[in-house]
Amino acid sequence: MQSHAPALVKQARAWKFLEIWVDPVLFPPKILMLVGEQDGTCRIFNPASDYKLVVTHSNYETAQEWLLEDEYERVKGQILDEEVF
Repeated sequence: MQSHAPALVKQARAWKFLEIWVDPVLFPPKILMLVGEQDGTCRIFNPASDYKLVVTHSNYETAQEWLLEDEYERVKGQILDEEVF
């Protein structure tokens, strides 16, 4: 089965990085993907729901607060656009 992630990343206006966030309380853990764009906007997608857009935030700090409020934890590291293309 081919992933929809590459199409999603190309669809993003101009992404700069992406992060994976997990809710470790649930099993299996719920996973969300945060995509940071060149203009500072951050979008959060749900890979388990065919990469459906969950929420958009105007900056990284607001997106991070939203995830932390729901007790998500960031998986260490980021994937940078220059590493993919």
